[in-house]
Amino acid sequence: MGLRKSNSDAYTPMLISIGPYHKRNHELSLMEKYKLLYLQRFLQRKEGLDVESCISALKKKKDEALKCYDDNLDNDIVDNFLEMLLLDGCFVVEFIREYYATEEKEEEDQEEDNDNIINLEWMKKQVCRDMVLLENQLPFFVLTMLHDMTKHHKEVSFLYMVRKTLLDTFPKAKFIPPLEIHNFNTERFNHLVHVIHMFCRPSDHHDGMKDKQNKNASTPKECCKITFCDNVLQLTKSKETPKVLGLWDCYHIPSVTELYDAGVRFIRIGYVQEKKEDKTTLFDIKFEKGIMKIPCFAIEDTMETFMRNLIAYEQHSSNKVDVYPYFSNYAHIMTQLIGSHRDVKFLRKKKIIFKDIGDDKQVASIFKKLSDGVEITNFYYIKDMQQIDSTL
Repeated sequence: MGLRKSNSDAYTPMLISIGPYHKRNHELSLMEKYKLLYLQRFLQRKEGLDVESCISALKKKKDEALKCYDDNLDNDIVDNFLEMLLLDGCFVVEFIREYYATEEKEEEDQEEDNDNIINLEWMKKQVCRDMVLLENQLPFFVLTMLHDMTKHHKEVSFLYMVRKTLLDTFPKAKFIPPLEIHNFNTERFNHLVHVIHMFCRPSDHHDGMKDKQNKNASTPKECCKITFCDNVLQLTKSKETPKVLGLWDCYHIPSVTELYDAGVRFIRIGYVQEKKEDKTTLFDIKFEKGIMKIPCFAIEDTMETFMRNLIAYEQHSSNKVDVYPYFSNYAHIMTQLIGSHRDVKFLRKKKIIFKDIGDDKQVASIFKKLSDGVEITNFYYIKDMQQIDSTL
């Protein structure tokens, strides 16, 4: 059983298809009319802009964009590739623009808006969910190019809008000052999943994401290769779970209830429901002097999808220098800490877990399967696990 087979729904769009991999899914055809509406809105942003001029600009990037996908695309998708880039790309850019605008405006200043996607909370949430799927991506250079074609001189950067919309809906991304975000080199990013991954780091992580030359980073043409989406699909055919590396055997830790019975204290760090500034991230788990500190987080209906797609990106990215496996490591340690519903109940009482879905058994089941087929490398929590091992 591979990554995708453990929960195929977590990798499959439910409302909208972006890019070529799910283009033939007729259940997603309802959203095509919204793509056309968003295209019209996009063209109205700049006088004289039309479909022909956009296609002409995208044509210069066609070969580079095609290289981002596997070589087995259907002929009709290749023939209509530029139209797909324009239609899907404009939808993504305009959705993020509109979402950002509504979040920034005060309620009393908001004008009447007939945008059903933005106004309907369930629809907006579902689109955000589908936009972070590994199999539902466009090259990031296509999105930034379309944004720049219609950018107003007072408009914030596209990367900043992504940070304020998509990332604010997910658990505990790393806090980065707005000025730093505006200075990032966007050519470094492959697609939206890569952007999200780069923002989701431990709070003590420093990797120099600003606009300076990184000699070890791959070029967009090399690491934007979204063919690892195909690798995720291929895992469905695998009958065996890939063997997890030796750290699994060397450093096994007890569950939270077992640790508590052994005298370990648990402390929640960070905030979820309180309206306070929180610079902790999901990965800031620490063990020291018999105390386990765990960032609190909310279990929502999109969390498993979010986690699984970031794990899949780490597991199948060809860019091992830039893509550190924090999500894979987090899944590994949480799978051990949460062994049953009793562990979930304990963490709830400590106000470390807040859940909006299911019962404690369902939450435990999510974490139990989260690391199925995950290969552990560059283990971030090795010192913590060693300290736990020496303490017990």
